[in-house]
Amino acid sequence: MKIDVLVAEIGSTTTLVNAFHRVEGPAPEFWGQGQAPTSVLEGDVRIGLRGAIEDLCRRKGVASVEYGKMLATSSAAGGLKMTVHGLVYDMTARAAREAALGAGAIIHQVTAGRLRRTDLARLREIGPNLIMIAGGVDHGERDTALFNAELIRSLELPTPVIYAGNLENREEMELIFRDAPAPLYLVENVYPKIDQLNVEPARKVIQAAFEEHITGAPGMEHVRDLVNGPIIPTPGAVMESARLLYEALGDLMVLDVGGATTDLHSVTEGSEEISRISVQPEPMAKRTVEGDLGVYVNMENIVNIIGREKLAAELELDLAQVMDSYKAVPGTPEEIRFVERLTLEAVLKATERHAGRIRYVYGPSGRSTLAEGKDLTQVKTIVGTGGALTRLPRRLELMGAIAAHNETGLLLFPSPDARLLVDNDYIMASLGVLSRENKEAALRLLKSSLGL
Repeated sequence: MKIDVLVAEIGSTTTLVNAFHRVEGPAPEFWGQGQAPTSVLEGDVRIGLRGAIEDLCRRKGVASVEYGKMLATSSAAGGLKMTVHGLVYDMTARAAREAALGAGAIIHQVTAGRLRRTDLARLREIGPNLIMIAGGVDHGERDTALFNAELIRSLELPTPVIYAGNLENREEMELIFRDAPAPLYLVENVYPKIDQLNVEPARKVIQAAFEEHITGAPGMEHVRDLVNGPIIPTPGAVMESARLLYEALGDLMVLDVGGATTDLHSVTEGSEEISRISVQPEPMAKRTVEGDLGVYVNMENIVNIIGREKLAAELELDLAQVMDSYKAVPGTPEEIRFVERLTLEAVLKATERHAGRIRYVYGPSGRSTLAEGKDLTQVKTIVGTGGALTRLPRRLELMGAIAAHNETGLLLFPSPDARLLVDNDYIMASLGVLSRENKEAALRLLKSSLGL
């Protein structure tokens, strides 16, 4: 069988392949899906990729599959590990962090101000895929970023560095990293003026740098033997799909509940009313990652957030027994009820942490109203993806509980009238990377998976 495009999602434990056919025509087709254990730890990602393709063939009843192109997303080998180093935490460091998260990175360290010896020791221990240095608005403070760059350079790390700070430092940065073991990428300032974010240029460079250097990660050295198209971080691919959907549907948010984390992506400018009282700027496309809200690897965390006794009484089950028997995919009615409750908590907590809120400040002139964080009030569509929200029976009900969670009315949550959609084919990440090659086909396939 000849297929136009295969997209591999190379995860930490599982590799998926999604097959798409007739992508150049008016009716692109999602042909099938296969999966196999990821083989990064065995030293060769090709083993897992070939296993997933063989599984696809078995499911479709064909002897073999040929493909014109293979694209990939990856969260294997630790995903896109980044450290971010800025000047002021609430300004340049935060702006750099937003750019990195929007690109699909996993942030392992954020520092503000001059690096200390303990910061450098931690940086060496992390061994990031990318390092981002920011600091200073354009034509503003220069010394901190240069000081940090000199210290980072002294570590002799084989790690690419992205500089996204004060434009006046560019020539100095080139001199500092001139003979470095890995390249320096210069990009527009992520915080060029006070209260102005400019994260898009950095986001694009982060993904390009990841694609160029991911093949050096352990077990990933031979990935280019099979993959002949773009490779981007899996969370970044979901964001690409969210941005693509925004063009077609308007303001939206995407909930991605997984076994280890819950990611929330929102693409919205918010309301003018909230913008006027906001204390700091927010990116239009924002991603947050909740590392304690996974419904399998981190289920213990969510159980403790809810409370063991409360959860056992609410579900009327032997909690210890269910937790002991549950193995990633719920198989019994009791396990399904258990995972649905964990998913509900993950959805509510992730949205609460992602969204902004109204705050009242009292001063000599009386009470003032301020807004902090991301304004989701204009969101008209909520999309569910990830293993939990694409497979659980009550997935729409779980997503719909968000509106009722805003009891005080102070959280900048979506409207109760927001439309609820599910990525039924579980292909949102794959379509994010496919959109790099064929935007129109990716959007058609995405709409089909959402039932539109």
